[in-house]
This record gives sequence, structure tokens and C-alpha cells, in this order.
Amino acid sequence: MALLARLLPSQCHICRAWPAPPICAGCLACFVRPEPRCLTCAAPLAGSAAQCGECLLRPPPMSRTFAALSYGWPWDGLLAQFKFHQQTGLAAPLAAMLLQTPGVAQAVAEADAAVPVPASRQRLAARGYNPALLLARALGARRVVADALLRPHDAPPQRNLSRAQRLRRVQNAFVPNPARRPALQGRHVLLIDDVMTTGATLRAAAEALLRAGARQVSAAVLARTPPL
Repeated sequence: MALLARLLPSQCHICRAWPAPPICAGCLACFVRPEPRCLTCAAPLAGSAAQCGECLLRPPPMSRTFAALSYGWPWDGLLAQFKFHQQTGLAAPLAAMLLQTPGVAQAVAEADAAVPVPASRQRLAARGYNPALLLARALGARRVVADALLRPHDAPPQRNLSRAQRLRRVQNAFVPNPARRPALQGRHVLLIDDVMTTGATLRAAAEALLRAGARQVSAAVLARTPPL
């Protein structure tokens, strides 16, 4: 089925051009524009600073965080299709877009393992798939450790919470899988997720990976929302 999908003509999900790739070159050129970002949390920056004030005050556990774009039109609709409406075929073009982000291809090549942020059991049951896992596999990492992290408790949606509330909510949200510790100990792990909002989820996941013995944790996401 995957081979057939690549052979058949498709339509751009953004501008509706046909025949065209799922994300056409024109839309990539128009809507993916590099911008200065904080090295450690990928928040948009003004000026020539390397890190945002928040990361300077409270350094995150991620050594580096990459984001392909800022969350907003037209990407919010496309990512909603990928995350909530069974458009799993978007994983490959979205991963290709992420790999074009400066530094991401090198980070994927250098990482010993890619680890997707695990979905809650409730969301996994509702959707039937974890978008972060599909993205991690499509990036072509040397090794994807899908179950490196466990999510023992389902947390309610966080989209309307403040940053402080999100940080409290995700404390101890992830635990390392004891069976996967050998794959993590002393390794450089690349943490993968689709959308980063406050960074609370990535922080909690990265801290769990470091507790499991990872030497270094970097992160890559498709989209970064403006800091709250």
C-alpha cells in the first residue's frame, strides 16, 4: 500500500495543487521560513542571542532542540490531519520537511537512538497510532526505541493550561522502561515529538531518559508554538 501511494498522483494538502506531492515545493518555499531560535528550547528569538532568558535561568535537560516551523496557519490544520484524522501518510513528507531544518539531519545521523514521546493510553486507543512514533520512523534514524518511555497515568488535555500548570501536570508523567535501559545507557538519544508548546512534556521525557542513563538528550519537533 505504501508503494502504491507513492506511485499514484497526489494533491498538496495546503494549496490543493494537483498532481503534486502531499506538501508541494511552492508551499514549502512560501510557508517554511528559517528564523532564529533558542538552541535549547527552539523558541523564536529576536536579535543574535543563542538562548532565551527562560533557558538561561532554568536550563532544560535537552542539550539542543530543533523545530521545523512555528505553529500556526497553514500548518495547524495539516498537523491536525496528521494527529487526529488518520492521515498517517503525512509522516513521510513531514519528516522530510523536518530533515531540511538546519542541524536535524546531522542530529539524526549522530544519535544512537530516536525515542518518540509516548502517547497516553487514552489517545492511543482513540487514534490507533502515535504520531511521534510514525515521525521517528520516517526520519530514518539508526534505531528507533518505541517503548523506551512508559506513560503510567493518563493526563487530561493540557492545551488550555498555563506553563506552570503544565510543568506541574507532567511531573513524573514518564518512567523509563527497565527493559530498554541497555539501549539508552551512555547513549545520545534524540527525542521526537510533533508539536512543542511550553516544553513541559519534552522536559519531563528528557529527564526520564537521563534517569535511565542516557548520556545526552536532544530533541526535534515539527512545530513550536510561541511561548505562553
